[in-house]
Amino acid sequence: MFNEAISPLAAFGAGVLSVLSPCILPLLPAVLATSSGKGKLKPLAVVLGISITFTLMGIASSAFGAVFGAYIEYLKLVAGILIIIMGLAMLFELNIFNAFARLPLPVNLKAEGAGAGLLLGLSLGVLWIPCVGPMLASILTMVAVEGDAAYGALMLFIYSLGFAVPMLLLAYSMHLSSTKLKLISRYDAAIKKGAGIVLILVGLWMVNQNLFRGLF
Repeated sequence: MFNEAISPLAAFGAGVLSVLSPCILPLLPAVLATSSGKGKLKPLAVVLGISITFTLMGIASSAFGAVFGAYIEYLKLVAGILIIIMGLAMLFELNIFNAFARLPLPVNLKAEGAGAGLLLGLSLGVLWIPCVGPMLASILTMVAVEGDAAYGALMLFIYSLGFAVPMLLLAYSMHLSSTKLKLISRYDAAIKKGAGIVLILVGLWMVNQNLFRGLF
C-alpha cells in the first residue's frame, strides 16, 4: 500500500465477497429465477441494474471528493477513520445500515422480462446496502479521496463485476440449489471477519499516514 487508491483486483474481490453475504446468497435463486423465453434475460438485466447503481455511487463519491479537494488531507484522515469503523462493523457484525432494509421493492421478484429485471437490479443496489454496506462504504470512501469521477466509476464498475459474475454463474447453473448455497454461506462469517481485520489495518495505515505523517 503506497497510496489510498484501491486496486481493480481488490475492488473485484470485494464484489465477490459481497455476494457471499448470508443475507444475499440464499436469496439469489428467487431473485435470479429464470424461465423460458423472455425470462432468460432477467439475470442479465438484474446485474446490469445493480452495476448501474454501484457505478453511479462511485461517480457521486468522486464528485464529493473533487468538490472538497482543497481539504484533501482532512478527507484522507476522515476516510481512514470511516474505514476503521466499517472494518469494526464487519468484525463484530454490527448492522449499521439497517434503515435501507425497510425500503420496499418496486417490482415483484417473480416478474419476468428484462425491464422488470433492470428495475429490480436498480433497487437491489440500494436495498442490499445492509448486507454489503461496510465493504461498499469502504470502497466509496477510498474513491472519494481520489476525487476522480472516471476512476470512481471504473472502480465501482469493477466492484459490480465481482458482484455480477457469481450471480450469473448461479443464474445459469443447474447444479447450485438453495440448500447448497446456504451451506456455502456458513463460511461467510469467517471471511467477513478476515475482511474486517484487513479494513481496520488499511484504515489505521491511512490515519497514520495523514495524522502522524507516517511516524509509525
